[in-house]
Amino acid sequence: MLANEWFKIWFSSPYYDILYQKRDKEEAAMLIDKLANLLKIPAHSFILDAACGKGRHSIALAAKGYDVTGIDICSAAITEAKQYETDNLHFYLHDMRLPFYINYFNYAFNFFTSFGYFKTMREHNDAMRTIAQSVKLNGIFTIDYLNVSFAESNLKYTETITFSKVVFNIERWYDERYFYKRIHVEDKEKNVDEIFTERVEKFSLGDFTDMLSYQGMQVENVFGDYELNAYHVKKSPRMIITAKKIHI
Repeated sequence: MLANEWFKIWFSSPYYDILYQKRDKEEAAMLIDKLANLLKIPAHSFILDAACGKGRHSIALAAKGYDVTGIDICSAAITEAKQYETDNLHFYLHDMRLPFYINYFNYAFNFFTSFGYFKTMREHNDAMRTIAQSVKLNGIFTIDYLNVSFAESNLKYTETITFSKVVFNIERWYDERYFYKRIHVEDKEKNVDEIFTERVEKFSLGDFTDMLSYQGMQVENVFGDYELNAYHVKKSPRMIITAKKIHI
């Protein structure tokens, strides 16, 4: 667990917030509504939001009356999220590769491709174990991930985005194992010229089924978008998996 891991550096940068400032809180709330209805989440359930970022999904869950705990590795994100804490909304700085609460939560979520960042399968399995161990027997884990085939077919290879005097020149590509996004930041006002590179593992439905099964979890549903339509391996933009903990 190295200090120079790309996600620790990039997620702590003020330019990360600038680039992704338009991420939609309303879209997050709509997804929470649909999942809460689908899963029939009872009032006052205990919920984990793993890799919660600044907490937009956690906040939406807490607004529905659930007791929500968000964890994230980025201290800047958790610092900001903590301003929204209430009696039923809690945030902790935590690396999800390390154990957290055990057999405590009724439901766990991992939203918006906040998985697949690590260098080794052992680390990914450690993260999956943390989440699986955190939920009670018969608890439900939902992971929202990119759909590899769709992402390959619809990749936007180059893009330039400008916010005020900050210019982001973006390049995207992939190889057999990863998707990459190189972000070249130019901030002339502050004389900043930096490059950050995102890297996400190309996990398939079969990969997740195996990882979950190894941790005692059985896949129950797979959806292909935020409307929770059926998953199609070629056509679906997302891969949203729900799995039940069937043994400890």
